[in-house]
Amino acid sequence: MSEPSYTAEQTCWKKWNSSRDKDAGDELLRAYLPLVNYHVQRISVGLPKSVNKDELRSLGMLGLYDALEKFEPERDLKFDTYASFRVRGAILDGLRREDWLPRSLREKTKKVEAAIEKLEQMNLRSVTPQEVADETGFSENEVTSVLSESFFANILSIDEENRDSESREKVSYSIEDKKAVTPENQLLRDELHSELALVIGQLPEKEQLVVSLFYYEELTLTEIGQVLGLSTSRISQIHSKSLFRIRQVLKKYL
Repeated sequence: MSEPSYTAEQTCWKKWNSSRDKDAGDELLRAYLPLVNYHVQRISVGLPKSVNKDELRSLGMLGLYDALEKFEPERDLKFDTYASFRVRGAILDGLRREDWLPRSLREKTKKVEAAIEKLEQMNLRSVTPQEVADETGFSENEVTSVLSESFFANILSIDEENRDSESREKVSYSIEDKKAVTPENQLLRDELHSELALVIGQLPEKEQLVVSLFYYEELTLTEIGQVLGLSTSRISQIHSKSLFRIRQVLKKYL
């Protein structure tokens, strides 16, 4: 009587179940790797960008190996169904271990964030802590405390690669100091001031006076007209002519 024919996967399962053959186990892990990738993709959709998918994949692989070790072929259950539970569970357990917030605070954070989103959509504006407190049943202090603690629980490594950029630079290199003036910006600013001063200095005397009174003395066009003995409409014409010349300079820098 001839031996029954087996597929490559069935052969691997036979070797694995009978003797825990290492090569057969590796083949089975490779065969079910798409299952890990599937759960990583689904779970990562609802996670911050700071969560590394490779770490999730590592957690999923641990779950897959655990499923391979504990699977009982005689039970009326497909391996991919059993492995799905193990893979998903391993990823979620890993995320919980890495979560800096206690579960109670995480639940409060979700409730506060949901309330903020609901109220902002309803009112079409930013909402106050008191409005969020009324919606959630928390006190105003509790709302601000929950948001503050959840904010500081999001840790960012400055040695991590910037995933929002195609470059391979680290995050530490891409944090911008908004108050700092770079040499390049300072040079452009100085050049702009010089050109504006030159253009204003070349304006007719009356236009220079209107610009000075309007932008430095902060007089209205009507008040300037009273000072110069001209109508408001005439002052507006003079102001428009001077602005046209100044805009030509600004166009090069803006």
